[in-house]
Amino acid sequence: MKKLVFVLTLVLLAVVVSACGGADEKASGDEKNLVIGVSAGDRTWPEIKRIAKKDGIHIELKEFSDYVLPNRALADGDLDANAFQTIAYFDSFIKENKLDLEPLASTVIAPMGVYSNKVKAIKDIKNGATIAVPDDSTNYGRALLLLQEAGLITLVDDFDGNGSPEAIQSNPKKLDIKPMIAGQIPRALDDVDAAAINNGVAVEAKLNPLKDSIFLESDTAKPYINIIAVRKGDTDRAALQQIVKIYHSDEMKKFIEKTYKGSSIPAFVPLDELETYKETWSKK
Repeated sequence: MKKLVFVLTLVLLAVVVSACGGADEKASGDEKNLVIGVSAGDRTWPEIKRIAKKDGIHIELKEFSDYVLPNRALADGDLDANAFQTIAYFDSFIKENKLDLEPLASTVIAPMGVYSNKVKAIKDIKNGATIAVPDDSTNYGRALLLLQEAGLITLVDDFDGNGSPEAIQSNPKKLDIKPMIAGQIPRALDDVDAAAINNGVAVEAKLNPLKDSIFLESDTAKPYINIIAVRKGDTDRAALQQIVKIYHSDEMKKFIEKTYKGSSIPAFVPLDELETYKETWSKK
């Protein structure tokens, strides 16, 4: 009987050791198998997936149509990374939801622009002109930052990113800044002198951000640059660093510019520089 117990014990130990070895091998192999969450219809990541395959990195793309699930899926370990959100949204979301995530790299900006059917250049906007802006607080604030970048207004020193008349410190041209429902602004271009229009709304209205805007947001609008996010501690993973290298390559820069024609612009900004917006957004 003792002999039988001894033999069974040896068999059990062998199974356990074998299982542990298998798990180690799987973990090692998984380093080059990445699951990345992206927005539905994204055209950049299938190209990155194609290029990464040449380096032996296999990417599975999971599409999401909302802005909540991708971060939760990443935090839960269902994804190795996600790429769909601005740095400002990311910082706000992980703080509110207490998630151990961090940015890996910057990607693109979908630029807001100033459009007009009445003037050809931003400098031609006259005193007292009516400027339409989105009426929701976040995009209202983004529009005010855009108008400041264009040299039309200046904002208060403690501007927190939320739009309101009180956020404007000086308005030398006495512009009439008129909040409107974002999706209706393109149809109002004949009724106003100019308008700040979100990228997606502009493209849907058949406006080309590069050709049709009279002033376009640049990558200096750091809060609105998109990022790749990962779990804390994963930023040094070799496969993920290789993905960043591919994304920031001249090949991908040209692909994005050709594919999106201005509706998405490469914004390869160092992370330490990207997060400097926090220094001035003290209330965020």
